[in-house]
Amino acid sequence: MKEGSAFLNENAARIAQSMVADAERLRVNVSTGSLGERRIDAGARALGSIEAGLRMAEAAMGGLGTVSLVMNATAEKYPLNVQVRSSQPVIACLAAQYAGWNLSIDDYFAMGSGPVRMLVCVEPLFETLTYRENAKRTAVILETATPPPEAVVEKVSKAADIVPENLTFIYAPTQSLAGGVQIVSRALEVVLHKANDLKFPLDNIVDGVATAPVPAPHPDFLAAMGRTNDAIIYGGTAQLFVRGSSDDARDLAEKMPSGASRDYGRPFAEVFEHFKGDFYAIDPLLFSPAEIAITAIETGETFRAGRRDLAMLERCLG
Repeated sequence: MKEGSAFLNENAARIAQSMVADAERLRVNVSTGSLGERRIDAGARALGSIEAGLRMAEAAMGGLGTVSLVMNATAEKYPLNVQVRSSQPVIACLAAQYAGWNLSIDDYFAMGSGPVRMLVCVEPLFETLTYRENAKRTAVILETATPPPEAVVEKVSKAADIVPENLTFIYAPTQSLAGGVQIVSRALEVVLHKANDLKFPLDNIVDGVATAPVPAPHPDFLAAMGRTNDAIIYGGTAQLFVRGSSDDARDLAEKMPSGASRDYGRPFAEVFEHFKGDFYAIDPLLFSPAEIAITAIETGETFRAGRRDLAMLERCLG
């Protein structure tokens, strides 16, 4: 993977094209916007599917992650899990998948995900991340029930220096099957983001895997958003493989689980309402899987911390 290439953005565009080719099977709707951009509705007017959500997640990761379903036979109520793996987790999760680009204009609200973000580098996160690309086409993933208006398409086109005809916007609301799956598929991304918040050297993270249960969709936005967060906070597990000392690995493991947060212990929807819908008032340390293993590859030691809270999962996921 050569810096300055279009590897991740090309992968995202390729995955988007596969969704177009399989539109009937995935139950997604494909259309062309007024500026020539392609739009894939994966769960707004379209019914969508779990598989559409998996492909959205892989597109968001620029093809550098494998997102699959696994059945956990020991979980009586929530056996269906998403598993996310990446051998380039920092680039896949932080430079690409993280929903960090604010594309809200007027009364339209959406955060953009995908490797298109590294073409524009408008987020403070890119002061830490050094990997960059140039691209002629890409896909943008949006957590919304509404296709992007012309102003958003123009904003992305200008910032990324890509003509609208070479842009694909894949969107689905949190309340949909695809939307819920692609959000829970951020179980590894939140680990990387928390590691960065904890000032762990990102260059020392060499591999990673995470799982979280897939919650049932809910027609109410707040309930649906709460469920997707709770699935990770109370039911997520993750393992990172890192370089460096065993002391650093142990320290990261102890600080990483969601249980270390002051806001742990209530359904996320309640926490969100308590802070009057202000995400930035919520303790950022809450956004992490419940159970963590950190493996120090240079010493052969693995440090574990946290635990899944099945009682809270029952309370939160319905």
